[in-house]
Amino acid sequence: MEAIELLKNKFGVSQRYMFELKDGEETILEIYWNPLTIAERESIIAKSGDTASGDEFALNLMITKALDKDGKRLFQDGHKASLRREVNATTLQDIQLAMLNSGSEYKLEEAKADLKS
Repeated sequence: MEAIELLKNKFGVSQRYMFELKDGEETILEIYWNPLTIAERESIIAKSGDTASGDEFALNLMITKALDKDGKRLFQDGHKASLRREVNATTLQDIQLAMLNSGSEYKLEEAKADLKS
């Protein structure tokens, strides 16, 4: 398998991740997203502005990438102010961290093994 095909198959935008937001045992919301690409990261950084904090980037990431199970955006840009003022910061950070860490479960050793096969 060529390196480009390995990268696209194992780390490409066709991958889909999910985070369950729970209240005790009850699932309140399922949030899906595809991996963050360099192009998307650059767009989110540009949207966040030059003086933006990490919180600003993470919030814009969540707003941009969060999808429902059918692939429709969960949040619109206009929801940003409401999310900032009306939702517990820890809850938002849990979602954002899940998004930022997605894909890390596929280890380098596994990628090397796949490349050799």
